[in-house]
Amino acid sequence: MQDFLSGLAVAFDPANLMYCLLGVTLGNLVGVLPGIGAIAAISILLPVTFYMDPIAAIIMLAGVYYGAEYGGSIASILLNLPGTASNAITTIDGYPMAKRGDAGLALLTTQVSSFVGGCMGIVAMIALSPLIMQFSLSFGPAEYFATLVLGLVAATVALQGQMLRGLAMVFLGMLLGTIGLDLNSGAARYTFGMAGLLDGLSIVAVAMALFGLPEVIANLGNRAPAGKAVSVTARAMIQNVRKLAACIPSMLRGSAVGGFLGPLPGAGPTIASLMAYSLERSFNRKNPMFGKGAERGVSAPEAANNAAAQTAFIPTMTLGIPGTPTMAIILGALMIHGIAPGPRLVTDNPQLFWGLIASFWVGNLLLLLLNIPLIGLWSKLVSVPRRFLFPVIIALICTGVYGLSNSVFSIWVVIAIGLLGHVLRVMGFSPAPMLIGFVLGPMVEQYFRRAMLISGGDFTYLFETPTSLVLHGLTAAILAWMMLRPIVGWLRRSASQNPDAKNGAGG
Repeated sequence: MQDFLSGLAVAFDPANLMYCLLGVTLGNLVGVLPGIGAIAAISILLPVTFYMDPIAAIIMLAGVYYGAEYGGSIASILLNLPGTASNAITTIDGYPMAKRGDAGLALLTTQVSSFVGGCMGIVAMIALSPLIMQFSLSFGPAEYFATLVLGLVAATVALQGQMLRGLAMVFLGMLLGTIGLDLNSGAARYTFGMAGLLDGLSIVAVAMALFGLPEVIANLGNRAPAGKAVSVTARAMIQNVRKLAACIPSMLRGSAVGGFLGPLPGAGPTIASLMAYSLERSFNRKNPMFGKGAERGVSAPEAANNAAAQTAFIPTMTLGIPGTPTMAIILGALMIHGIAPGPRLVTDNPQLFWGLIASFWVGNLLLLLLNIPLIGLWSKLVSVPRRFLFPVIIALICTGVYGLSNSVFSIWVVIAIGLLGHVLRVMGFSPAPMLIGFVLGPMVEQYFRRAMLISGGDFTYLFETPTSLVLHGLTAAILAWMMLRPIVGWLRRSASQNPDAKNGAGG
């Protein structure tokens, strides 16, 4: 408790409070405007954080992340366009509510549910983080290697959905992570004689290239007019406060689902919102309005995605393993500032860790206070055509990359990776596993080499401890499950297509 109180002092520092407000406001704006997303916004903001205090920088970037979850529900309800992927499920019941004149109730439900889910996620983070860190303090190079491999496999398989494509993107990201000088031998790897690649690729450049440029390229030919949002006022929201009592059970169930799934690699807010909606629907089978404009169909997924957005920080901060692409970027921001995420983060940087957790409380409260009185403004911004925003995004990307290295070569690198990201997107490959592979690949190599130095090249050292064996077993189980799943599906389809085969054989 004493640590959390010291974190509150950090969060209420005037400078940190200002950056928290700036982060959640930008995140809310990004969520309201469909098509940009928190990943692109955080990538564009990364160069700005180089000149900031590390605590203020992480507080701001985190505010953009969970602030986008709040804002994304506004576009989902008013325009039937999800601001973020995790808000897509909200359109099922949210938009029908707005069409029948209950936009105020739908928006109030999402905001309060998001606040409740965020608070529950913070409680889970406070409770679980110290336990995970105490356990992981005994980790050596072998355990870290096993943990990182498990994180790579679990996250990428879940994010991509197709094992071979996901793993291919992971290996491509790991390959990009090896570009530059080898720290052990000093040899130049994959630089092709270009001096600009000797220092390797920056996480800022790769993140902006994979998530910023492909979004712009994909929408260059989209001249469809913006939809007309439903008009709503703050008074219309406040008038429905009494109706929220019926949604409290669904908020708590959604928060529990999000709090559990958030720390799992590859799960995150999107899967949490889908699972929460499915669970809530099973609890409301007899409700004829479910799927046609039920309040509980809005409250459960919104509570889940915001709880997951908070608990997603647990593996990133305590183990140094990002479970989502956004967490990979925030992990990169920590490393840029010379902060090593992992079990020693709390002891080495207690102000950062507890100040960040305390800022979550402050940020969630600020978002609740921002969204209710300013809902009229957000409802107007939601109809802004995205093509007006893309030139600004391109300018910010180029400015940020050039300011990072003072080299035009870096801009060409971003353009090249951005074109590669667009081609991969057209071919159906997700860039998320590639980014995670780029961030974790060098760390996997680092701990593998340490393990080999300690053991004198003995590979069995990686499997000597019970912890490493369990972690490798989980990795093997995930790979086996992904390989067997298509076979099981094929057998089930064959059985359903030949229902008489069994009877015929029996006769």
